[in-house]
Amino acid sequence: MELALGIILGCCALGAGIAMIAGIGPGIGEGNAVAKACEAIGRQPEAKSEVTSTMIMGCAIAETTGLYALVIAILLIFVAPNSFAAILKNINQ
Repeated sequence: MELALGIILGCCALGAGIAMIAGIGPGIGEGNAVAKACEAIGRQPEAKSEVTSTMIMGCAIAETTGLYALVIAILLIFVAPNSFAAILKNINQ
């Protein structure tokens, strides 16, 4: 039983770490978006408001990927081990 609990905790921690790898994508994507927006504003300063609003909307949408990954990681760390341990206890009874 203790070995099974250890495996459950280890797998949940591993899954949370893998889920947080998804946080790299939004950082890279938002950095590229801001860089391209700065280039666009430098070339056409009169389009600053349109470029900025589009960039902010795109960054907000890209950030949702990282937030979803964070929610999954938090669930795997705090909720899943207790749920799996309860299932394991019911099986052993």
